[in-house]
Amino acid sequence: MNGLLIYELKEIERNKSFIDRLIKAANNLGHSLSVIDDKSESIPHADFIFFRARNPVLSKQLEQRNVQMFNRAEVNVIANDKWKAIQLVQLLGVPTVRTKKINSISDIHSYPVVLKTTDGHGGMEVELFPTQEKTEAFLVNHPSKTIIAQDYIETNATDVRVFMLGTSVIGAVKRIGAKDSFKSNFTLGGTVEKYELSKLQQIDVEKIATALKSDYIGIDFLLLPDGNWLFNEIEDPVGARSYYETTQKDIAIPIMEYIHQKLIRKP
Repeated sequence: MNGLLIYELKEIERNKSFIDRLIKAANNLGHSLSVIDDKSESIPHADFIFFRARNPVLSKQLEQRNVQMFNRAEVNVIANDKWKAIQLVQLLGVPTVRTKKINSISDIHSYPVVLKTTDGHGGMEVELFPTQEKTEAFLVNHPSKTIIAQDYIETNATDVRVFMLGTSVIGAVKRIGAKDSFKSNFTLGGTVEKYELSKLQQIDVEKIATALKSDYIGIDFLLLPDGNWLFNEIEDPVGARSYYETTQKDIAIPIMEYIHQKLIRKP
């Protein structure tokens, strides 16, 4: 079958190695995979699409072609709206960071507080404010964005990212932030190590993936000093550098095997 691999243009070069491995894995299973950026004037028809852009509008448009999407459009919508993701996970009964939408600093009643835009990613558009000072500037700098406020949770800048294929966990990493940073992002200078989920943690992530009907996502949790965790974000698309760093395994192979099985089982 002929597939499309859709990325944001700036991410195509940055992810060239991963893209090449996906194409090779697809070819080994008898499928072709062509790369195209999400701002292209015309996106050709295909038998399936592996959607790797943060572009919910385009994802929905392509899904209307009745082509099989990995992930489906609604996953892209929820994962790229932190408020929607928090609401979903709260409904599932999974512990989350206490979160509220805000319109002005008068909506913030306790400090320290973490402010985020709902569509930021990669540790961008996220700031910790110990006091009210400078919080107004965050709102001014993002005038057209929806802002959420979260309680600051002391984690020693540590979180867990769980990589999911369907409802199966294919790996998890513990990420520890760079010195003097409250952000745990690997791409911002943090370190990573392999992490094993407890049975209760396994239940949490399976609940989320089942509710989303997702294919390939990352789910991030703040890791508390006592070993418990709190849901933080869903990542679609999710980068796999930290997975490779801790396992030395090529995640492109199980991803394409999963897609292949979905395609051949389609009625």
